[in-house]
Amino acid sequence: MQVFLRGSMLALQRFLIKEQAALFRRTATYAILDPDSEEQVGVARERPGSLIKLLRWFIPRRLLPTRIQIHELDEEQSLLCTMYRQGIWWRSRIDVCDADENLLGYFQRKLFSLGGGFWVCDEYGNRFAEVRGDLKGWNFHFRTEYGREIGLVAKAWAGIGKELFTSADNYLVEIDYDLARDPIAKLLLLAAALAIDLVYKEHG
Repeated sequence: MQVFLRGSMLALQRFLIKEQAALFRRTATYAILDPDSEEQVGVARERPGSLIKLLRWFIPRRLLPTRIQIHELDEEQSLLCTMYRQGIWWRSRIDVCDADENLLGYFQRKLFSLGGGFWVCDEYGNRFAEVRGDLKGWNFHFRTEYGREIGLVAKAWAGIGKELFTSADNYLVEIDYDLARDPIAKLLLLAAALAIDLVYKEHG
């Protein structure tokens, strides 16, 4: 499957994902920035549907399916990919599809993992990598099946006041330069940071 680079966002090797803080939020929004220039280059918005929004007043969010769309901040607000969380939290699967709804791959939550993590599978269900968290659950390493690290999703601290009084989280995503021309790998790493927030950090 071929995916073409659009604009400048997927030319970057590093991204800062900042969750929008809100006290009584029913959906999540994330700004995607270039951490070097601090320019916003994209946005990820949760779009769970009207029925799911209603159910969230009665059922914890982590137990319900959801959808997140990642857009580039260009003139057309180009859709890069859509994430779908399927199933209940302890076996949560998150599909990652391109703008044309073609499956690029998916994350399958590990049943037993001290720091949290996912198996990364291609569109045919073959495992080819993993996302593994450290014991504190702050840093998640993206490794191939042979153990080579190709990316990192790290907790980025926004300030003690914000961390204590809101549930918003920030993540720094760093991608190996060997993947500079691999847009699918970049989309999966961006999706990994959002998947971590959806599965492990989400409250309520």
